[in-house]
Amino acid sequence: SIVLFFLFVLNSILHISAQINGAIQGRVLDINTGKSIQGAKISFTKYSYQTTTKPDGNFYFNSIPKGSYTINISKAGYKTKKLNIWKAENTLVLDLGDLLLEESLEQDKTDVYILLNDADIFDNDNGETNTITGLLTSYKDLFLRTTSYEFSSTFYRLRGLGNEYTQIGINGVIMNKLYSGRPQWNNWGGLNDVMRNQEYFSNMTSSNYFIGGLIGTTNIITNASLQRKGLKVSFASSNRNYTGRIMATYNTGWMKNNWALSVSASKRYANQGYREGTPYNANSFFLAIEKQFNKSHKINFTGIYSSNIRGKSSPNTREVDALKSIKYNSFWGNQSGDIRNSRLRKIEEPILQINHFWKISQNSDLQTNVTYQFGKIGNSRIDYGGTRLIEDNQGNQIIIGGGTNPDPSYYQKLPSYFLRDINNPDYENAYLAEQEFLKNGQINWSELYEANRLATNKGGNSIYALYEDRNDDKQLIINSIYSKNINNNFDIKAAFSYQKLQSENFAYMIDLLGGEGFLDVDFYTENIEEAQNDLRNFNRIVNENERFKYNYNIDATVVNGFTQVKYTTRKTESFLAVDYKQTKYQRTGLYENGSYPGIASFGKSNTINFRNFSVKGSFLYKLSGRHIFSSGFTYGSMAPTIQNSFSNIRENNEIVLGLEAKKILAFDFNYNTRLPFLKAKASVYWINIKNQTDVSFYFADGLTGLNNAESTAFVQEVLTGIKTTNFGIELAIEAPIYNGLKFKSVASMGQSIYTNNPNLYLTSDDFLEPIQYGEAYLKNYFVSGGPQQAYSAGFEYNSPQFWWIGLTGNYFTNAFINIAPITRTKNFYLDSDGLPINDFDEEIAKELLKQEKFKPYYLFNVVGGKSWKVKEYYFGFFAHISNLLNTKYKTGGFEQSRNANYKTLLEDYNREKPLFGPKYWFGYGTSYFISLYFRM
Repeated sequence: SIVLFFLFVLNSILHISAQINGAIQGRVLDINTGKSIQGAKISFTKYSYQTTTKPDGNFYFNSIPKGSYTINISKAGYKTKKLNIWKAENTLVLDLGDLLLEESLEQDKTDVYILLNDADIFDNDNGETNTITGLLTSYKDLFLRTTSYEFSSTFYRLRGLGNEYTQIGINGVIMNKLYSGRPQWNNWGGLNDVMRNQEYFSNMTSSNYFIGGLIGTTNIITNASLQRKGLKVSFASSNRNYTGRIMATYNTGWMKNNWALSVSASKRYANQGYREGTPYNANSFFLAIEKQFNKSHKINFTGIYSSNIRGKSSPNTREVDALKSIKYNSFWGNQSGDIRNSRLRKIEEPILQINHFWKISQNSDLQTNVTYQFGKIGNSRIDYGGTRLIEDNQGNQIIIGGGTNPDPSYYQKLPSYFLRDINNPDYENAYLAEQEFLKNGQINWSELYEANRLATNKGGNSIYALYEDRNDDKQLIINSIYSKNINNNFDIKAAFSYQKLQSENFAYMIDLLGGEGFLDVDFYTENIEEAQNDLRNFNRIVNENERFKYNYNIDATVVNGFTQVKYTTRKTESFLAVDYKQTKYQRTGLYENGSYPGIASFGKSNTINFRNFSVKGSFLYKLSGRHIFSSGFTYGSMAPTIQNSFSNIRENNEIVLGLEAKKILAFDFNYNTRLPFLKAKASVYWINIKNQTDVSFYFADGLTGLNNAESTAFVQEVLTGIKTTNFGIELAIEAPIYNGLKFKSVASMGQSIYTNNPNLYLTSDDFLEPIQYGEAYLKNYFVSGGPQQAYSAGFEYNSPQFWWIGLTGNYFTNAFINIAPITRTKNFYLDSDGLPINDFDEEIAKELLKQEKFKPYYLFNVVGGKSWKVKEYYFGFFAHISNLLNTKYKTGGFEQSRNANYKTLLEDYNREKPLFGPKYWFGYGTSYFISLYFRM
């Protein structure tokens, strides 16, 4: 009751203040059509007052004191309008009347950068999308625009963080995946024209819908009425992910019956992209229907369908790169004259969403959304472990068979394998292997079919098969967002959401490659019972279009509450946001794995339950209209993702030992200046994240503590308690030079390091209990993920005749390889008997464990275009050429964990050509993107 009384008194005071100071109102219209413009931004040049126009084009400010003001009226696709006004003291309501905006061709230039996103979006084998390219940032922010498009090909990370620390919403609904925490950009790829209405909230600034991510929040608005009215058709050609794209969009705007319709479709295709053997086939469709019932209620329906199939490319060792080129890809081979990639990634997850907008009063709104997403993601690969059953002399069944790894870059097929014995190298076979790799070097599909044919003729099963790692998801999200503008000083947001995910995960047999069945066992395991992938289907023979190997469901529920209070004055802006989230995960095993019998793998796991609380705030001070200072902070916790909550999620119900929520503490300080001769921005940030977890899988040699005579095993490595610290400085300047020519420059100087020694343990079906190795000595190693320092400088010219060109030079440095944690544990200096290695040399060990730093490099890019207006028709083209000098550079890489201790790693290090050297990803050489468009 005390709280209600306080709010009543506060509201009364603010209402009286509004009456004393008076109000300003007006309406914004299109100068050509005379129709109202919704979503136009109305702001005061020297003050923090701002709002957006309603569906009828009207806007309203209250509590405005007397004085002289300059009002800015801006909207994407229109020329910005400035209006000087005087408000007298006794004016209760100053009505500015109808304000007319003229359409601008400058928006076509903005669209260039949105389209370039679509050409560059790609992800690595872990599904992590290029953080910067995928971020649909504001064209007006020089730093974000530069990092998004000049730095995109380097896998540069904003503030050193992965894209799980950015939140992407569609109409106020968070679309990040619960499995990985990352947005799945391919769900709406190819629909740039209708995804261009975006609200971007950078770093630790306030968001209108949810608390937001550490490196920003993007909300995509798909309302049919907000799409640019008319028809647009475009054609594009590129040599990046795809070689061609056709896209068409038609938007009606508001029609006489208060309906609005938006439709868009595109096709992107390639026989192969920049990398060899990387086919691309994507079809995308979009439909939005909006209905305005009255001044208080309207609804919008959005349907998105994007089917994407693309071939992956392989990371390669130095040896492979030296024999081939940066375009080489070991995942494909010719079959009957056609490219066939064994590693296809298929994504098909339609989104259906309905939004209800309720205008409760002049200053309060309630938006309610229901979103349903369903579909599948599949990642194919070749299984070469096909076997058959025989009986020994005692009548016991034995598993025999299995093939060889068909990857042409497999270590046993390369020259280095025949030179592995330093004292007795086999030069003859090394030369033959080199010539075979140079001449062919791709998957031989014919050999796989022939091996299966011979096995079938002898009454056996397929040795080789093509299958998919699949997850079929069904997700329901319901949320409501309440907004209350008490007056020009106070603004309140509150939101509640409920999210339910049902995920089916399994291996799916696609192609038996000419064979007649595949025995569903683990051919690495000798014991017949332990080898069973499903004890309840003993020695099952799998046919095409059937599940096998592993099969489990994940049920996840997230309940979220969010509240934000924003306070603005003529000189200041501040906000405080609070977020509470409850997260539950549970695995249900549908197969009883032979290595984990009973409830260890079959049935329901224990429930994982996290309750997380976060708070976020900032303060902005306008020293004048030209000098603005701000600072922000974030403190709270975040539940681990599904991906990092189970130690071996495909085979058993085991939850990561000591699993905890991440703890985050972050600060930044920012300065912006806008002078007639210079625009500049500077930021300093510090981010500390504790209790991170990482789960990885690999085959290792040189392990201790296995309690048997072996020292090799396929393991699951679990790192817990990881702590990282990111800090740095961001700078951006833009200066006009002469008549449309301007200079622009950006610098990102950061550092991302491990600041503790996390705990490491291994699990495997080769040993019963987890092996605890204690601390992994990662402290002061660098976190991998693109260059930690990046610099850009260039010139841009804008002609009054609507053509423009920009040339930019970029410099990248301080990029590091991803280290293998197992080699930084006590296992590294222990022998297979668990005792210290006799001839261990600390100086040599330091050299072996030194983190590789990639060479710095320069990239030069050019972009330009031209627009025309002929009566009511618009035409244009643009071209973007990147890496003009065809510079070769590494975008990332990782140490292989195969050599897990000092002996095995030193032996490989001393070879002229290591067997298990690091693997790398390389950036594009010279590449281009050209687009032609027509709109009316």
